[in-house]
Amino acid sequence: MSDAAPHYPRAAQIEAYGAGGFRFAGMSHRGSILALPNGIWAWPPRTPAEIDEASLARAIVEKTAIDFLLIGSGSDPALLAEPLRRRLRKEGLSFDVMPTRAAASTYNVLFAEGRRVAAALIAVE
Repeated sequence: MSDAAPHYPRAAQIEAYGAGGFRFAGMSHRGSILALPNGIWAWPPRTPAEIDEASLARAIVEKTAIDFLLIGSGSDPALLAEPLRRRLRKEGLSFDVMPTRAAASTYNVLFAEGRRVAAALIAVE
């Protein structure tokens, strides 16, 4: 979890999603993303089952800069494993899990309002 890893170095709205990736800040990225107040990072999970503490470690580290974490589960609704939900609550992270389409749209609304929002978004086709 190095800050030297390639990433977009500031928060940005999601301009488009689908076809296996996202567009933001006039650029495109193929695959899932983690959008934090300090930047947008490539994010490994491709399915909800791959979302774990390690994949959300960067968000946990940045928790003091985040008021709400949206987790996009891909095309379908999903639940996080109970141990992960407990860990996020223990860390003081408010979160909600919903399909990526809804999570990206909600992220954009909250971002436009100036809220301290983050999103972990699984790419959809």
